Amino acid sequence: MKVRVLGCSGAIAKDCRTTSFLVDGDVLIDAGTGVGDLTLAEMGDVDHVMLTHSHLDHVAALPLMVDAVASQRTTPLTVYGLPGTLAALQAHIFNNVIWPDFTRIPSREAPFVRFQTISIGQCLAINGKHIEVMSAIHTVPACGYAVSHGQSACWVFTGDTECNPAFWTRLAQLNVGMLVIETAFSNREKDLAKRSLHLSPSALAAELDNIASNRSFPIYITHTKPAETEQIMTEIQQPDAIIPQPIHPRHDIRWLRAGQEFEL
Repeated sequence: MKVRVLGCSGAIAKDCRTTSFLVDGDVLIDAGTGVGDLTLAEMGDVDHVMLTHSHLDHVAALPLMVDAVASQRTTPLTVYGLPGTLAALQAHIFNNVIWPDFTRIPSREAPFVRFQTISIGQCLAINGKHIEVMSAIHTVPACGYAVSHGQSACWVFTGDTECNPAFWTRLAQLNVGMLVIETAFSNREKDLAKRSLHLSPSALAAELDNIASNRSFPIYITHTKPAETEQIMTEIQQPDAIIPQPIHPRHDIRWLRAGQEFEL
């Protein structure tokens, strides 16, 4: 199974693209601005889009991608999301005001886009991939995903989340090959992180304590705000008054970058 990082930033700036991952060429996990780096042919190969939640940085490119490749498709693009996520897309994007309602174009019977509701804990089989919907704690209905193919270890993405005990309980039961976890704000903004239900390095340290000491897998940091990325990574890697010891001696923590490709 191949995972390509299209975007992993918490906001836009030069060379910063928001969240989107391409899995095996046919599945998108989120549809942030990173989707814009795909060719038309690559966009046309995507048949499934798994959304973590409805915030703009995770869905911004979806309506534009549909418009770009609609004429090339012979079957609808299936967009998966929690009921609240899909309701938000229908009400605020595909509403014939912000963007055409492609769930009814060219017809209700044969639309360009089909919405498929999912639920926490649900497992889907898509072209040989096993995709489990993981819990997330955010300001809107949200989820993460654990994806594997055949006997491969899972690629796990938290989505946008704050402290989430249920996530770690389930993670302990999975064969994890790689964990992608958000850390949107620095410790200087830890109160804002908590109010907006994101993680800061101090909250990240507490969350990673949920990983058993006998387990080891690479942990990639995503969704950092461009203006704070260096500060966030410094706070993760160097001890201070908030985190007496650096997180990294026990965990293999790395910074996720757009353009990276992983094979599990």
